[in-house]
Amino acid sequence: MYIRSKLFVPGSRPELFEKAAASAADAVSFDLEDAVAPERKDAARAAVAEFLCGRSGGFRKIVIVRVNSLSSPWFERDVEAVIGAGLDMINLPKVESADDVHAAVAVIARAEEACGSGRKTPILANIETPKGLRRAAEIATADLRVAGLQIGFADLFLPLNINRQEMSALQFVRVAVRLAAGEAGIAAYDAAFPDIKNVEFCRAEAEAARRLGYAGKSCIHPSQIAIANEVFAPGAAEVAHAEKVLAAASEAAQRGVQAFVVDGQLIDAPMIDHAHAIAAAAGRVREMNVR
Repeated sequence: MYIRSKLFVPGSRPELFEKAAASAADAVSFDLEDAVAPERKDAARAAVAEFLCGRSGGFRKIVIVRVNSLSSPWFERDVEAVIGAGLDMINLPKVESADDVHAAVAVIARAEEACGSGRKTPILANIETPKGLRRAAEIATADLRVAGLQIGFADLFLPLNINRQEMSALQFVRVAVRLAAGEAGIAAYDAAFPDIKNVEFCRAEAEAARRLGYAGKSCIHPSQIAIANEVFAPGAAEVAHAEKVLAAASEAAQRGVQAFVVDGQLIDAPMIDHAHAIAAAAGRVREMNVR
């Protein structure tokens, strides 16, 4: 899945569902966890399930549901309610070990079998505790259903009294999570930025994450979507260079050459692979813009 922007919408606010679906975000994440008070969990779950069941075939946005944590009393009911038609991915919060992933997969698999969905629902695992960060690679490689890692800075930093805008802390976590995701060959996604009015810092965060190989960023307000979509899409110069590298690679292959020079830079296999990835990402963006 190609997700530059993921817009959170509280499960307790069904009046916002259609607006979120009509936004420019690549994915909509219906939140049953932090954005929903305990006394409203049941109503929110029912509202999200109803929306998913009514999702038409023309709804092209990626649909994610952030369920409550595995240790909560709501987890199994959340999974049972949302698994099936209309759901693309389960967002699992506060994952701390491979055992957590295995336990969640068991519940998800039972729900899939019960509803006859016939598919294995991917998991987006949140890294938002010290233990989860320490075991990020274990979590990423625990099961093939784990399709991505998502940072949760608020849950990780606030209990430790770490400033949310401390760049050294942000980058330390990002590098650790990105390398863990890289070990599993999956994507890593940057956390949401809570200060809606601070557009410049939101963009700076997104750009810092992009430089570390992140695929996208969570958004808590529609005003952040355009920033994420722009930052996490290949730029025109980047695409042009990739196309130039691929053209040169094709010519070099015909001559039996594996390393060559483009614009004064030595190009070999890893750079060719990267150029293929940039070209593929650009193609996906073009497809999404046509929809």
